Amino acid sequence: MEEKNFGPVRFIPGVNQGRYPCCHSVYIEGAGVLIDPASDRDRLKRLRDEEGVGAVWLSHWHEDHIAHLDLFEDLPLLMAAADAPPLADLETFLDWYDMDHDQYRDTWREIMLKNFHFRPRRPSGFLEDGQVRDLGGVTVEVKAAPGHTPGSLAFLFREPGVLCLADYDLTPFGPWYGDRYSSIDDTIASAKRLRQIPAKVWLTGHETGVFEQNPGELWDKYLAVIDTRQEKLEDFLAEPRTMEEISEAWIVYGRPREPKDFYWFAEKAIIKKHLQRLDEQGRLARDGERFALQ
Repeated sequence: MEEKNFGPVRFIPGVNQGRYPCCHSVYIEGAGVLIDPASDRDRLKRLRDEEGVGAVWLSHWHEDHIAHLDLFEDLPLLMAAADAPPLADLETFLDWYDMDHDQYRDTWREIMLKNFHFRPRRPSGFLEDGQVRDLGGVTVEVKAAPGHTPGSLAFLFREPGVLCLADYDLTPFGPWYGDRYSSIDDTIASAKRLRQIPAKVWLTGHETGVFEQNPGELWDKYLAVIDTRQEKLEDFLAEPRTMEEISEAWIVYGRPREPKDFYWFAEKAIIKKHLQRLDEQGRLARDGERFALQ
């Protein structure tokens, strides 16, 4: 993938098409604002050294969007207040993923330090919904997009008509909403709001990355993944099942994947949200460790 400019807004592609554990970054020329520093470590070093970075903004708190934040420890950091707590402390970070097993926590502690260069950070300031900032050559409007995380943000750069969607990424995998404070319903509502914002270019945090034509039906397909997961789970709960049995059905990922600990945890995280949703709808029965539809 190649870097692309839309006025002063520059798309910086991540390694391997921005697939996890990387993401695409966005750089605002002139202002030196870098959004989501997790694209390509060497490229971001050159950006810092050759063009200059004046501040870092985060769309949300996830590790695949902060992987190279350590390169910019001396710079102002801005993000939504709702997403700030996990960046301040590694144990809080793991808590926000609802990691309640020592096996997961031990593995992820090592991964966060080694692969994602985690260092505790506290924001210098906060970005808020509806806030408008003049970055010199371009005006940006902050858009709250809770659901993926409670403080997920999108950014509308008005003059070039560029809308940065971050992890409302329109990939075939569909939305992620497996964190402690994620929400399926908020994810759906935010995606629908973002879809209605007029733009000329849409930038996402992963895979395709740049859409120079309206994504249109991709929004429908993206949200339909939620319904598909729900329907598969409901079919599977025609008879009582334990969480282990539900996870082994691989409703989210389709098949076992490696490293198993990573995908096993992620599978459970998404499934828990769907079980919670069924429970809130009064449609979930529980008998000991087994779940079923009622």
